[in-house]
Formats: sequence, C-alpha cells, structure tokens
Amino acid sequence: MPRSVLVALDQGTTSSRAVVFDTQGQVLATHAIEFKQYFPQPGWVEHDPEDILNSQVSALQAAVKLSGVDVNDIAAIGITNQRETTLLWDRATGACVHNAIVWQCRRTAPYVEKLVAEGKSDLIRQKTGLVPDAYFSGTKLAWLLDTLHLHERAERGELCFGTVDSFLAWHLVEGRPHVTDATNAGRTMLFNIHTQQWDDELLRMLNIPRALLPEVTDSAQGIGNLRSEILGRPIPVAALAGDQHASLFGQACFEKGMVKNTYGTGCFMLMNTGETAAESRNGLLTTVAWRLNGKPTYALEGSVFMGGATVQWLRDELGLIQTSAETEQIAQSVKDTAGVFLVPAFTGLGAPYWDMYSRGTIVGMTRGTNRAHIVRAALEAIAYQSADLFNAMAADCGSRPPRMQVDGGASANGFLMQFQSDILGVPVVRPAVLETTALGAALLAGLAVGVYQSKEEAASMVKPDLTFTPAMDEYNRGLALYGWHRAVERARGWVEHG
Repeated sequence: MPRSVLVALDQGTTSSRAVVFDTQGQVLATHAIEFKQYFPQPGWVEHDPEDILNSQVSALQAAVKLSGVDVNDIAAIGITNQRETTLLWDRATGACVHNAIVWQCRRTAPYVEKLVAEGKSDLIRQKTGLVPDAYFSGTKLAWLLDTLHLHERAERGELCFGTVDSFLAWHLVEGRPHVTDATNAGRTMLFNIHTQQWDDELLRMLNIPRALLPEVTDSAQGIGNLRSEILGRPIPVAALAGDQHASLFGQACFEKGMVKNTYGTGCFMLMNTGETAAESRNGLLTTVAWRLNGKPTYALEGSVFMGGATVQWLRDELGLIQTSAETEQIAQSVKDTAGVFLVPAFTGLGAPYWDMYSRGTIVGMTRGTNRAHIVRAALEAIAYQSADLFNAMAADCGSRPPRMQVDGGASANGFLMQFQSDILGVPVVRPAVLETTALGAALLAGLAVGVYQSKEEAASMVKPDLTFTPAMDEYNRGLALYGWHRAVERARGWVEHG
C-alpha cells in the first residue's frame, strides 16, 4: 500500500507548528507551541535557538500522536520557516554562538546606511532583487561575525550560517546536512537570483567567508532522513521553502499574475511572475518563488512587518484584548474608527516605503476614542498596509489583479477580510484549508518523493472556501486611503539618525 500521509514543519516567528495532511490535502492534526520573544534593546528582536528546535520537535511529535497515523504511513516531511532570521552555530557541536537574530530586528541599520552611502544599492538590487535593508540576513551575519570577533573561525570552516530551515535540517536530519533552498538563500542579500549561486562580490561587500555558507538545493528535493529517534523511524525530509514561498505554492498560484497574501506575524504578498525576474518600480522585491528541477520561478513580493503581531501587541503590551479571536466582535461593535488611524511601524516600515526609522503611531484620537476604536484601527491597519502592496503590484504589472487569495491565521477574521476586500475593491478568496504555508511544504515534499507526479496534480488538492466581495464605494475607499497615507507620513522618519 502506498504511504498516505505528509507532514509539514512550519517554524514561524512566534510559534512552531506541525501539521499532518492526507494526500488529498486535508488536515488530520495540527499542533503549535509558542515560544518566547526577546527584545534586548529597542528595535532588537531575538529568539533562543534551543526554543526554536525544541518547540518544533515537540510540535511534530504531538501532531503525529494527535493524528493517530502510523508513522510507517508518513511518506515525507517538508520544512517551511520564518525567513531572514539568522543563526550561527559551531560545526562540531551544533551549539549556536548567539541567539537567533530575528528578521524583524533593526540592529544592523548602520550597516545598511554604509552600503547605501558606498553606492551599493543598485548592485544589491540587480543581483538579489532586494533593497538594502536590515530585514535581510546578510547584515545580521556580518554583525555577528564583527561583534563576536569570529572571522578567523569562520574562515577555518568551524562555523555554520543558516536561516531557520538550514538550522532545523542540520539538527533534525541524519548526517547533519548543511543546506538551504533557493527561496531562503534568495533572502540573504548574498545570493544571485539570476545565476542561482552565492555571489563573491556580495560576500566581499559584507566580508562574509564562503566557508560559512550552506549548499543551495531545490525547494522540492530530498536532503536526507529524519533522525529515527524523533518519531521512531527514519522518514524522508524532502522539501525546504521559506514560509511565503510555501504559501504561494500551497495556494496553487502557478499562473503568472496570480497573487496571494499571508496574514501571519507580518503580512506577505507575492505575485507569480513566471520565468521572468521582474524588477519593481514601486518598492517591491524580486524573489525566487520556488525552484524545481534546478529551474527557478520568480515572484514580486511586498512585506508588512507588523500584521498579526499588531494584534499580539494589543493583547500582550496594552492589555486591550485577551485573545485574538475577540477582535472581530470588538471591531464590529463600532461603526468606524471615529477618525483614528494606527500605523504599526514598531520595527520600521517594509514595502513599499522601506523606512527603517519610522515608528508606531496612533493619530486622530479625541476624548471619545475608546478601546473598540483602537482595536478596529489595528485591524484596519493590517488591511491598509496590504492594500499598499497590492496597489504597488498593480502599478508594476500595469493592471489590477482580478482577485487576491488569502491565508494565515488572521484570514479567519471575517471583519478583516471584508474590510480588505472593501479597501482593495476586488474579491478576496479564502481557501478551505487556512494552513496553506504548511500545505505548500507538504505538497512540495510529496512532489519530491513521487506522491504527486506534477505540481498541477498537487494543485488539485487546493480548494476555495469563501469569497469576500467589496461593499465600499470608490469615494469612501479613496477617503479612507487618503487618511491612512496621511497617518503613515506622520510615522515616517521618527527616529533621528546619522
């Protein structure tokens, strides 16, 4: 009998998740474990690498147990991960030399300023599809090497650099492969997305020794077997992909021009551009969507740093809510925000602004502003930021995409999805399985081991559930966006620098 189960490890910014799927794309079980966030200085964000590893292993074991499946029926495991988060570990012991520096962390802004001042922006853009920003892994790695005085050890090959996929593969797979895939490599600012190679000129630019770097694989490719002690038998680990790329695949966005937006800790919108690495004129990034059989597919991408994390901030820092789920009812308890706009630029603004020095702002408050107005403004801010990305994509491709596919935890919020459709003016389509990031990793793994013979066969597992259609007229949409952009201007450049 063919093995009938696929498992995805979805290692995210605030939790590690494991999801067990049948080969029809249905969720059999899921388990998530949150872990601690560290903020050692304003604008700095770190994770304990042991928390990442232990929570992911525990989530995997729990999900498989909850599913009740026989481990002998698991055909393959796929790994998808928070991108850009940077780890550096001892090749002999596996111990990290420092906490993981999270993608949200702004500590390397001075490195970026130096690159811009040296006129490196065009070089970086042309080779990597990225803009110089502290978001990406390259400057984080340079900071670790410089601050911890590790260049000599790195040159001797004693250390391994990796994003979270690479770190998990090294620790979970037999033989300790030091690998990453093309989607994650493409987010380092060290990888040439056109040649599909680590780039010597980029490495020299940041003084990064090549000996640190992992081998770059396809997104659907066997890299070895899961260590048998984890689940009781060795199981093929057959996919690596950054979370947003896995989501694009899990939404079956295989045709040029298809767009998806994932509402996680941040919001990430990708548009498939096919075999063309299209250059944006409107502040978006060019990225590798996935690589299959050595052949890359490309995408345009826009990143919102604070999506679901804005709701988490309402809960953990302000105490305005107890659970994320209650925001929908609270937001609907008022007819609008009473003129309040919240710009959640707590770690700067991503696309299309790329302002490392903006900070969180609430404007338009009066004596009558209450908890519900602020909660509603927080949800609306997620939609406004996503609208900025969608409109930039429309400008780049010369026409508005006819719809947007959505996924991620916050896409379960009906108020947010309706407002998103209203502010975009196009339908928003939510799939039956919201775990599309995990589903994409599972489908890629299934493709690698022959469960599916083609990506089109895998796509047949993806089914829509609900469509939200716009109910806001053009005048009110324009008025709302005008207010949002006024608020953004007040948040920009808040931190004085230089």
